[in-house]
Amino acid sequence: MSQNNANVPVSEVFWSLVAKADKKFSKIRDLPYYERNRYDTYFDKVFRVYTQLWKFQQENRHKLVEAGLKRWEIGDIASRIGQLYFGTYMRTSGASYLSESYIFYEAILTREYYKDGILQDLNLANKQLRFFARFLTVCLVLNRREMVYQLVNQLKLLVSDCKRTFQDTDFKEWKLVIQEITKFLKVDTAFMNIRPLRYSLTLDLHPDNLPPVANVKRKLKLGDAILCSYHPNEVKFSELTLDNFRMLQSLEWEPSGSFYKSSGTMSTGTGQNGGFLGSNRTNYSQEISDPTLPPNPRKAVLYRPSITHFLAVLATVCEELPPDGVLLLYISAPEYNVDTVQPYTMHSDPASTLPPTYFCDNTTISPEKNILNSGYHSGGLNLGVKGNGGLNLIYPCDLIPFTRRPLFLVIDSSTSNSFKASIILLQCSYVNI
Repeated sequence: MSQNNANVPVSEVFWSLVAKADKKFSKIRDLPYYERNRYDTYFDKVFRVYTQLWKFQQENRHKLVEAGLKRWEIGDIASRIGQLYFGTYMRTSGASYLSESYIFYEAILTREYYKDGILQDLNLANKQLRFFARFLTVCLVLNRREMVYQLVNQLKLLVSDCKRTFQDTDFKEWKLVIQEITKFLKVDTAFMNIRPLRYSLTLDLHPDNLPPVANVKRKLKLGDAILCSYHPNEVKFSELTLDNFRMLQSLEWEPSGSFYKSSGTMSTGTGQNGGFLGSNRTNYSQEISDPTLPPNPRKAVLYRPSITHFLAVLATVCEELPPDGVLLLYISAPEYNVDTVQPYTMHSDPASTLPPTYFCDNTTISPEKNILNSGYHSGGLNLGVKGNGGLNLIYPCDLIPFTRRPLFLVIDSSTSNSFKASIILLQCSYVNI
């Protein structure tokens, strides 16, 4: 405690820190993951205040409990720190942040911060339910399946107990959560006995030992990825679809392969969180860090975005892409029936001396720029519910401005050939022009 706070009650200092931390957390909670460079300093400030808060409650735990501090209030602080780590992982793809998030959530579970009075207080019960949902997402991405099944069973029991205790409350939302995760695990079980999706040095060659690519003019590396998926009634948990979940894992390193040891044992030590939970804990981050490997590519995972939002994210990521970076764009969506779409149409005025003009949506292009009129506007993908006048449709022509940067395009759809033909034709048109 600083000299200025020497005469201030410990509880007052603590709640002042809590209010300060909550205020900073609320400012970053809804920040987009794809605008990384703009908000990095915000995350640093929030981490600093939560580090101060967590250490203060550890050093003054006895006095704070005497002043009325509840265990669930400690759990709330730990949960926020877990959310911060997971949010930082989503912004940076740093595996150590993901493992630190797991450590905090596991501590909340094993220390039962929310257990006391959970069936007497509906607000407390909802805190525990939301904690389970967040922890499930972390465990899925981290591939901790044993913990996933344990959490699902506990979630089912808690929802059943809450339904009996709070009879006037509708828990339909949480029953849907249980249905989603159950279906997700059932569909993904087929991959359980196959090699991990992550690149593992126990199964794959080290990048330095891979054969070199001949005649390379520029040395590029995968810097960013945008993962976008939409299918009606698709398998998902929360906003993580099965397609995006598998792609997310396939774009990350698993250097040690230790997550797939049958024993499941890990080393112990102190992680990078500055001793948030003390030194006597499992250190998962130590197992998945290897300084000889490049970092994971940063990923923006989009769930059912509007076309305007999708293009805004794509433009932002392209702007932040380093000079030697490659952007991987993954889109998984159903094909749109092009028979209902009007392609380029020609309009001419017989009295005019100007050449005829072609229109693609509301964009006017001259015949010289109408590259063979070959279907840039065909073979579209549907990223949303049908019947809204095509506002959810994305076409190969929508991606043309972004081919100025190195682009690796993955179209997981029956209309992928349309995108392939259009992009190839685009490269030829640049040569002709």
